[in-house]
Amino acid sequence: MARLSETVASVATRRNASPAPTWLLAPETPDDTANLLDDLTAWLGAIYLRYPDGLAALPDCWLWHPDVVEELVWLMHAWSAAYQGPAASVALAGDWHDRQRPGVVRRIRANHGSCSIERHRDGPGRPPITTGRPDIPGRDQISEIAAWWATARDYAPPEPAELVSEGAWT
Repeated sequence: MARLSETVASVATRRNASPAPTWLLAPETPDDTANLLDDLTAWLGAIYLRYPDGLAALPDCWLWHPDVVEELVWLMHAWSAAYQGPAASVALAGDWHDRQRPGVVRRIRANHGSCSIERHRDGPGRPPITTGRPDIPGRDQISEIAAWWATARDYAPPEPAELVSEGAWT
């Protein structure tokens, strides 16, 4: 009887959990979208990129793909639900590891595996990117991407900065 009571309480708690924010319907204010991207990039560095397949599948132009950002935002919140708060559980963590994270990696790789910053630049004759990628690709352009997505998402995104030596962005 005690276990049944705990199960019912756990299910009720999960139903009352707040929904994950969505990048695709992010607030139309640059500060709010920048905060969402700041949280996401912190989580990417702390969690997602520690898995070799996640690191290998994440293209350096991930910020320019709203579907990739959306996948990563909900995955971050699924991780949080699995590991933090009163409804966290071993079952949710197992689901995150066995199904959710590999599914996101697979979709990113399938849809954007051959993409790169170069494919997002206009104009012929730009030199190819030849240096390694930074810890979190595009981090230096978060405020620019956030402002674009918040105020002009139906128009072309800003051009990516050029990658220069030692993985730094210009």
